[in-house]
Amino acid sequence: MAKRALINIDYTIDFVNGALPAGEPAEEIEQKVVALTEEFLANKDFVVLAIDLHKENDVLHPETRLFPPHNLEGTKGRELYGSLHELYKRNKDDENLYYMDKTRYSAFAGTDLDLRLRARGITELHLIGVCTDICVLHTAIDAYNRGYTIIIHKEAVASFNQEGHEWALSHFEHSLGAKIM
Repeated sequence: MAKRALINIDYTIDFVNGALPAGEPAEEIEQKVVALTEEFLANKDFVVLAIDLHKENDVLHPETRLFPPHNLEGTKGRELYGSLHELYKRNKDDENLYYMDKTRYSAFAGTDLDLRLRARGITELHLIGVCTDICVLHTAIDAYNRGYTIIIHKEAVASFNQEGHEWALSHFEHSLGAKIM
C-alpha cells in the first residue's frame, strides 16, 4: 500500500473571505477540509499545511502585479480559516503535522517539501485547499513532474473563478492522471 500525505494548500482567512477571497465556495468546503485533515492525522499520515507567505510592498514578487496584497506576514488574514485554525492549535506538536511557508503558487517551489515527502517514503499525495486553478493546480503539476500519484478531493477544493475551478478539475484528471474523489 502506498504511503500517503495530505497537502492542505492556503486554507487561510485571506483566501476564504479576506483580501483575496474565493468566498462562498471556499466557505462551503470548511467541514470537508477539516474532516480530511483530522482523518489523515488520526491515521498517522503526514499532513502538510502549505501556506502562502508575502511581505508587504514586495515589488520583486511576481504576484504583486497580479493580485492585491494577501497572506501578508504577521497579519490576521494569513491565519488558517475557521475550525482548521483550532485543529492546528490542538495538534501543532504532532510530528506528522508540518506547517510550511511557501512564496510561490506551488508548494514545491523553493521549499523542502519534496525532501520531507521522500524521507518518509511517501508516493501518494492528496491535495485540498484553495485556489483549485492556481496554487492547487501548480502544486499538482509539480507533484506530477516528480512522479507522485495525485488525488484531488473535489469537495475540498475551491476557487474564486468557477470556470477555472472546473477546468482545473478536468486538467488534473486528463492531463496529470489524478484521481478525483
